[in-house]
Amino acid sequence: MKITFLGTGTSQGIPVIGSTHPVCLSDNPKDKRLRVSVLIEWDNRTYVIDCGPDFRQQMLNANCRKIDGILFTHEHADHTMGLDDIRPFFFRQGDIPLYAHDRVFRALEKRFDYIFETENKYPGAPAVTKIEIKNEPFEVDSKIVVPIDGLHYKLQVFGFRFNKFAYLTDMKTIKDEEIDKLSGLDVLVVNALRNDPHISHFNLEEALQFIDRVNPKRAYLTHISHLMGFHDEVQQELPENVYLAYDNLQITI
Repeated sequence: MKITFLGTGTSQGIPVIGSTHPVCLSDNPKDKRLRVSVLIEWDNRTYVIDCGPDFRQQMLNANCRKIDGILFTHEHADHTMGLDDIRPFFFRQGDIPLYAHDRVFRALEKRFDYIFETENKYPGAPAVTKIEIKNEPFEVDSKIVVPIDGLHYKLQVFGFRFNKFAYLTDMKTIKDEEIDKLSGLDVLVVNALRNDPHISHFNLEEALQFIDRVNPKRAYLTHISHLMGFHDEVQQELPENVYLAYDNLQITI
């Protein structure tokens, strides 16, 4: 299974528009972060977790020619606003499967009503297949996906486990029984917004404590703010098996 980090930034991305913060002015490509998303590939299957405002550019960067489906963690704009850019895939492939909580679908139906319209549909609009997911395992192309339920402040969000890989973003609170689903991982990806505490995201200290508890072989931090600091400097301070993810990083499991 190959994982491509399409974006590793927080909701504003890095650089933040108009910011003169040193990280936003950095020339290091690893300090430039699109909104958070990953591409997961196995056996000629291609799935994306979340499609934010940078989805078009991310698909071009990854030279992605097909997607077999999109899994949504939650409905916030930085995770969903690229949905219209599935059109090239739809024109080639037909309806695109979407996997999401029912609440997320209701939000998407408001924002993208023309995609979900069933009568008098505009001929240029893409179409999707809705697959509602709950906090129980579900099958994606013969692979069992295990949702990891958590809270993003007070909003329910899903992380996803594929075999020995798990992807969690926008998490702040996770119950013990959900953490138990993460035992035996080769790779854990988890959000770490910045050093200072935040109301709805793990900060770096919380993320590292969470990684210690889950005890994966390797861990990657994502959903990163410019306030975290320069990529290379932060990486030097991380434990041996923990890495600051960056856009276009690819790993194989």
